[in-house]
Amino acid sequence: MSAPGEPLVLVLDDTRATLERAGGKGASLARMAAAGSPVPPGFHVTTSAYRRFVAAHGLEERILQAASAADHDIAAEQIAALFADRPIPDEVAQAISVAYARLDGDEVAVAVRSSATAEDLPDMSFAGQQETYLNIRGNSAVLDAVKRCWASLWTARAIGYRERQGVGSDEVSLAVVVQELVPADAAGVLFTANPLTGARDQVMVNAAWGLGEAIVGGQVTPDTLVVAKADGSIVQQDVSDKQVMTVRTATGTREEPVPEEMRRRPVLEPEQSAELARIAAGLEELYGHPLDIEWARRDGRLYIVQARPITALPGAADDWTLPDPKGKYTRGSVMELLPEPLSPLFATLGIPAWERATLEHYKSIRLPYFDDPLAVINGYGYYNVDYRAGLVARMALAQPRFLAVTLPRRLRTAPQRWREAHAAYAAVIDRRRAVDETSAAELLAGVREIVEVAARYYLTIQGGVLPAAYMSESLFASVYKLAKRRGDPPALTFLLGFDSKPVRAEKSLYDLARWVRDQPGLAERVAADVPDEGTEFQNRFAAHLSEFGDSVYDLDFAKPLPAEDPAPLLQTLRFFLTEEAPDPHARQRAAQEAREEAMRGLQARRGPRVSLARRVLRWAQAAAPLREDALADVGLGWPAVRQALREIGRRLAAANAIAHEDDVFWLRLDELEASVSALDAGRRAVDSRALVAERRAVWKAQRKVAPPHALPGGMKLLGVDFSRFVSGHGDQGSGEVIKGVPGSPGRVTAPARVIHGPDEFGRMRPGDILVARVTTPAWTSLFALASAVVTDVGGPLSHSSIVAREYRIPAVLGTGAATEHLRDGERITVDGDAGTVTLLRSRKQASR
Repeated sequence: MSAPGEPLVLVLDDTRATLERAGGKGASLARMAAAGSPVPPGFHVTTSAYRRFVAAHGLEERILQAASAADHDIAAEQIAALFADRPIPDEVAQAISVAYARLDGDEVAVAVRSSATAEDLPDMSFAGQQETYLNIRGNSAVLDAVKRCWASLWTARAIGYRERQGVGSDEVSLAVVVQELVPADAAGVLFTANPLTGARDQVMVNAAWGLGEAIVGGQVTPDTLVVAKADGSIVQQDVSDKQVMTVRTATGTREEPVPEEMRRRPVLEPEQSAELARIAAGLEELYGHPLDIEWARRDGRLYIVQARPITALPGAADDWTLPDPKGKYTRGSVMELLPEPLSPLFATLGIPAWERATLEHYKSIRLPYFDDPLAVINGYGYYNVDYRAGLVARMALAQPRFLAVTLPRRLRTAPQRWREAHAAYAAVIDRRRAVDETSAAELLAGVREIVEVAARYYLTIQGGVLPAAYMSESLFASVYKLAKRRGDPPALTFLLGFDSKPVRAEKSLYDLARWVRDQPGLAERVAADVPDEGTEFQNRFAAHLSEFGDSVYDLDFAKPLPAEDPAPLLQTLRFFLTEEAPDPHARQRAAQEAREEAMRGLQARRGPRVSLARRVLRWAQAAAPLREDALADVGLGWPAVRQALREIGRRLAAANAIAHEDDVFWLRLDELEASVSALDAGRRAVDSRALVAERRAVWKAQRKVAPPHALPGGMKLLGVDFSRFVSGHGDQGSGEVIKGVPGSPGRVTAPARVIHGPDEFGRMRPGDILVARVTTPAWTSLFALASAVVTDVGGPLSHSSIVAREYRIPAVLGTGAATEHLRDGERITVDGDAGTVTLLRSRKQASR
C-alpha cells in the first residue's frame, strides 16, 4: 500500500519524480526536462498509483505466488488476467484524467511508457522488458494503456530477466510515463561515446525516416554518423538504403515503404547532427556517464524521448584481465584458426568442446595436463601454458614412456587414425543433417554432437598428422644438410608439388574460369558481375562450392562459409579470367618434375648419410600432403551446424526474441538452451534483441585490437623467457624493419594489402603482398593473386608457409602485429629468407 500523501501523478519535470516514484525511465526524463532539455511534455503516473491498484484488489500475494512458478508464460497469463479484470480505483483514474486533460487537447496523441524501479540503472539495463504503447488518443484509451503497462511488469520475459539479474519479484514496482507523441518525420538512437571504439570524444548517431521503432526492432538499417563532440563536425557518415519506416495511423502505428526518392537520402543535415552532438554532450555531463539516447525530429525540431546508461561500452576492449591473475596464456594451435574475437555461442559451445577433446587426448596418451586448458580473454581464445612446478614434475615422470612408446606409435598410425576420425565426423554429419520438422531441442542436440566430433577430429590431427608433417620435414631438412652437395636443390624441392584439398580447389576454380572464357560473352558478364541465373555457369559454380565450400575462413561457426558467401571466390575467378593469371596445373607440374628430378639425383647416390636422408624423406613425403587435407576438413560439419542454428534463429526471430536469424550466434549456450526450451514448450522466449546489439558493439571494438600472443607480456616458463622464440611476440619497436619467421624463400617489393577477413578479399589486387593476422585453407584463393605473404601469427610449418611455398612466393610469418604496423597500400619489401619486412618510407612519412 502506498504511503498517505504520496502523489499519484506528477508533471514531467517535477523534482519529486525520483527512481522510487517514477521508475528509471521516468526519473531520467524528469531530470532532463528539469535541466531544460528538449523533452516532449507529459506526466508521470507514479508507483504509488500502481500500488494503490494492487492493494485495492488484494493482488500482491497472488502476483508473487504466480511469479514464483517455474513456467513464466503461465505466470504472465495469470497476472495479466488479474489486471485486465479489475478497474483502476476512482482516485487514481481521476488523477490520470486530469493530467491528460492538461496536455494539448482532450484527444492529443500520447506515448504511454512503462517505467520500472529496476531499469535504466548504471550497472544494468532492463530495456525492452516492459511495454510501450504509441499513438494513444482519448482518456479511456490512456487509462487502458496505463493498466496494460502495469501488467507488463509481469510479462514472461520481464520475470525471467529479473530472475537472471538477481532482482526479487517483491523488490519491483512500476510507474508509467505519459508524453505527447512527437509525430516524427525522422527518429533514431545516439550514443554519447562511440560504441565501436569506446572513444569518449565522439557521438554516434543512427537515423531513419519515421518513428524510431523500425530501428529498435531491426526492420531497417539506419544511417550512421560519427560526430565530434568538440565542434560537431562529421567524422564518418554511412548513408544506408532505408527501405521501410514506422508511421502513425488512426489506431496506432504501422510499417510502410519509404518513398524511392528518400531511401538513399541522408536523414540528418550537418547542422542537425551537430545539434544532436551538442545536446548529447550536455546530457552526458548532466548524468556523469555515457548514455544511450532516443531522439525524434518534427518539422526540423529535435526532441529527446529517452536516455539510459550504456551498460556495455567497449572502453575495455583493451582489457586483458586474466582468468587466473597468476596464470600464463598464449595463442597457438587451433587459435590460429580463430583470428578474431569469438562469438558468444562459439565461446560457450565450441571452446568447451575443444577443452573436453583436449583433456580426452592427453588422457589417452597418458600425459598430465591442465584441468582448464583453454580460456577466453577479452573475446579471444587462448591456451593455458602455466607450467607450474608440480605439473612439470608429473610431465617429466611421464615423458620416458611417452617418448619411447606412445609418440612413435602415434606418429606411425597417424594416417590411419586421421581417416577413421574423418569417417566418424562424416557419419555424425550425415545423421544430423536434416532440420525439417525437427524440434529446436533436437536441432541444438545435433549441433552439440557435430561440434564435439569436430573437436575430437581436430585433436586427432593435432596429435598425429600435424606433428608427423612438421617433425618429418624438420628432420629431413637437418639430415639433408649432412648429405647435400654443392649444386644440389634445396630441401624444400623434395616436398613440393603434391596434391591437397586447397590445391584441388584452386585448380577447380581455374578450370571453371577457362571454361567461362570459351563461352561467348560469358567472361564479360562474369567480370562485370552481371547475374547469370539458371545457367550452366551457375551449375558448375555450385558444383565447385558443393565440393570445396566448407573450408572455413574462420573456425568460429558464426562466420559464413565460402558456400554461403562466395564473393571472395568470384574475385579469384575473375582474376583467373585474365591473361596474366598463372596456371596452377602448370605450377604443380613444374614442382612435381623438380621434385622427381631431385629424387632421381638422391637415389643415384650412395652412403650412410644419403641412405638416412632417403629414409626420412619417405616419411616426410608421406606425411606432408596429409597436413593440408586434414586441416581443410576441420569445418566439414559447419554447413550442417550453421543450417541448424540458423533454423533455430529463424524460429526465435519469428517469436520476436531476436531480430534476425543470425543473431542466434550472439547468444550464450545457456541462453540459447533456455530459448529452445521455451520454443518447444510453446512459451515466449526472452527478448534478447537489446542484448544482441550490445554484444555486437563490444565484438566490433574487440576486433579493432591486436590480441597479444602471450599474456601476461612475455612467455616466462620456469624462469626462462621464450617470447622471442615464438611467433607473434609483437615486440617490433618503431624501426623500419619488422622481424618475423622465414616461411617461404624469395624477395619481393610490392604494395601491402592488409586484409582482416573475407569481407575484404575484394580489395586484393594481383601482385599485392597479402598481410593478414593468419590464413586458413579458405584463404588459399588469395595466394593466386599475392606476390608475397606476411602474417601476425604462424611459423615455418603453418598453413601460410606451406601454401606460400607451393605458390613459390616469399612469406614472413609470426611478426606479431604486421597488420597494425603496416598501412594499406604502403610499398614494402618481404625477404622470406631473412624473415624481415622492410618499409620503404619512414614511419613519419607513411603517417602523413
